[in-house]
Amino acid sequence: MNPAFDFFDHDADIGIVGHGSTLEAAFETAAQAMFSIMAGPANPGRSAHLAFEFEESDVELALVTWLNRLLAEARSQGLMLADFKLARNGERWRGEAWGSPWMQGAESGVEVKGATLTMLSVKENDGQWEARCVVDV
Repeated sequence: MNPAFDFFDHDADIGIVGHGSTLEAAFETAAQAMFSIMAGPANPGRSAHLAFEFEESDVELALVTWLNRLLAEARSQGLMLADFKLARNGERWRGEAWGSPWMQGAESGVEVKGATLTMLSVKENDGQWEARCVVDV
């Protein structure tokens, strides 16, 4: 298991938790948690890159926006993502992700349909950030 992220139980779906020394790092590891649900045991590599920006003043809603934009971009380009970078300047966020095209016949985990507002929480405690929500599978 990756020590930067973990999961929590939810009746119908899966809870993800990202940890980091910064808010952005916690969001990045939450993305790793979400895509690890779908990737199964394989590491997809870094042959493809995507980038996008969004605006959001509420950090909890920014987490859901970040995760859902990653899912949408990955689906539209047929990618499995593995590495993430997020920068914030006020209400403006710039996200990047690296991965590779889905390979026909590759083993996969469970499809994540989207990040939800269920059990949504972004908080800082003693210099460590935690970003969590439930993803719909």
